[in-house]
Amino acid sequence: MVLPKMLGFQPYETFQLLIETGGVDRTNTLLIAACDAYARRGRPTPPEMEQFETLATRLFQAASPQARAKAAAILGRSELLSEPLEQLVVDNIGDDLNAFLTQAPELSDRTMLDVIARYDVGAAAIIGARANLSNVVLAKLFQMNSRKVYRALSQNLDISPRGAYLSALARSAQMDHLVAEALGNRKDFDAALLAPAFFDLSDIHRIKVIQAFANRETPAAPIQRTIEQLSVATPELTKALMKLFSENRRPEVTKLLAQITGLDEVRCGQIAHDVTGASTFVVLRGFGVSAYDGLKVLIHATSHDDERSRALADFASLFATVSPESMAYLMSAWRGEVNLLDLSKPQYRPVAMPSRRTPAAAASGATSTSSNNPVVEQAMVALSRLGARRAG
Repeated sequence: MVLPKMLGFQPYETFQLLIETGGVDRTNTLLIAACDAYARRGRPTPPEMEQFETLATRLFQAASPQARAKAAAILGRSELLSEPLEQLVVDNIGDDLNAFLTQAPELSDRTMLDVIARYDVGAAAIIGARANLSNVVLAKLFQMNSRKVYRALSQNLDISPRGAYLSALARSAQMDHLVAEALGNRKDFDAALLAPAFFDLSDIHRIKVIQAFANRETPAAPIQRTIEQLSVATPELTKALMKLFSENRRPEVTKLLAQITGLDEVRCGQIAHDVTGASTFVVLRGFGVSAYDGLKVLIHATSHDDERSRALADFASLFATVSPESMAYLMSAWRGEVNLLDLSKPQYRPVAMPSRRTPAAAASGATSTSSNNPVVEQAMVALSRLGARRAG
């Protein structure tokens, strides 16, 4: 019986004879040629793949380390590999492993789990960035205590942040600002869960965290008791802050905030020196300050120059949609007093989640009215009158 030819090669027995009689040099040449032919073949039929598995396994065993690495790199470019062939590539490719994991159109769970089990952080991070990962593979990746892996997972839009994955990503964001920034860029992640990383976030993402509390109920905040005791003095508080900010006495702002919020002085110093005004807004709104009085403080606390009116219009909108209770909850999150994952419960979800199709339009609409916002204009007029009285 004449054996069928495989991928244009001589029958398997011919290769076996060449291996046994030709020495290592001949085997090296045959291995590289066979892998190159297979890679050029396209998608092989099941019989062809099975026959090549038998041949490749024998050749890899007999070839030199350098030839195995070269052949594995060539074989890794194939359109379709079986699990045994993937294993041959992973075991022999050496320094080109990461390139293979990045470029391979498909990878079996067995291969990915084998790589993860080696605790090769760089390779595991590449796997974490791949699409269509199974729950088995994801579970192993999330178990790795590696910032590099979590950064890849946080940027992988194919992974839905729910359940245990949501909890793991939220915890990682508290320890790694790059994970927090990546999650802040996602539309499917509740930015409110980034509250502990608030001061590590960019200006835009700080506003996103505040916006995530708009039109939503929050659990009771421990700091609320402190706020209730000082509620009578809210007008005096805003006057004091406005005076201190206007005179750029930010160290004194730090001391005042430490006295009324119970936050440590380092955190209060961050708030006092936050020229975006985002953290100052949280404190003002948490203490129940109105938009009219709050904006008079924020005008002095911020340094936006040409962007000031637009930023103030954004804050004016937030005063209307963000409740004092929710900002008190955010401050309690800064103090580590609450479990933010409670926000994922149905009763604490936002009343109206923003549309994925229109967030940019909504944001531009909010800022386009900066010059016509009556609350902003009233605050500006009040400050100009105050300045005139001082000058007189």
